Amino acid sequence: MDHDEDRSLKPMVEVNCTEAVHVLYHFLDGELTPERKLLIEYHLDSCHPCLEAFEFEVELRDLIKHRCREQVPDELRLRIKELLASEASDPGTKPAGGTFPPA
Repeated sequence: MDHDEDRSLKPMVEVNCTEAVHVLYHFLDGELTPERKLLIEYHLDSCHPCLEAFEFEVELRDLIKHRCREQVPDELRLRIKELLASEASDPGTKPAGGTFPPA
């Protein structure tokens, strides 16, 4: 994420660490506007702790992507579909596990 060639275009607005970490998943998913993405990139270039958090999340996503490839058994998938369909047809029923705990 080296923006040496763009240093003259450095944005006037700074992003703090809390904000950078808060939008990290949106950044990784490509869900930020180009302007917002640039702000986060500049922050990551200049903030080692946030860059480490970013690199950790990238590695974690890669690990999950490559290691967690097990498929849900068809029987379980069917049971879930049936349960969702029955709850959708009667929205007044309790969830399958009972009641939700208070928020």
